[in-house]
Amino acid sequence: MLKISPSILAADFSRLGEEVKKVEDAGADMLHIDIMDGHFVPNLSIGPVVVQSIRGKSNLLFDVHLMVEEPDRFVAPFVEAGADLVTIHADNVHGLHSTMQLVKDRGKKVGVALCPPTPFNILEYILGDVDLVLLMCVEPGFSGQPFMESVLPKIRETRRMIDSRRLGVDLAVDGGINERTAPKVVEAGAGVLVMGSAIFSKKSTQELTEMFQTLRRLSQD
Repeated sequence: MLKISPSILAADFSRLGEEVKKVEDAGADMLHIDIMDGHFVPNLSIGPVVVQSIRGKSNLLFDVHLMVEEPDRFVAPFVEAGADLVTIHADNVHGLHSTMQLVKDRGKKVGVALCPPTPFNILEYILGDVDLVLLMCVEPGFSGQPFMESVLPKIRETRRMIDSRRLGVDLAVDGGINERTAPKVVEAGAGVLVMGSAIFSKKSTQELTEMFQTLRRLSQD
């Protein structure tokens, strides 16, 4: 079944605990937490203390997406803060396997993210060792960017690679995903929708519940 992963980058941080509760009550499957250091991407977001502050308020799986230089330095602090899955950029890491192993050694799941220009075949030698592949549909760093249609063939090819090897790897997409673009990425093979503004612009739990139900029907058509 299609999974919904709200990205808290678009949440109201003055009431973050309430925002997390709202999406969980509406039926979200996991929570996407963008970590930006102002170097790998031209923006700053949050640190481990914020993740720790919401960990006790939610039972959702926390996917911590490290958009940072030197990700090795960030793995332990965010795992200790409550990450269940740590997603690392393959286009940013020298010694990707060793960084992935840092996550696994702490008993957590590991994801690998690719920016739009990064070819999908970089996954060929690591796909069997990951739990999630995250394909960026915008250049990472800012919420609210328009979806890049040019990523659709990459989603299809990555889905074919996963299915041909019969792997239980989640294929997630992030960036510009909303009720208009979701059908396109689901048709292409995405199984996890990371959504920010499209989710946190909804005011009530009921609105979100109906939206999630509509989205999940896409994978059943």
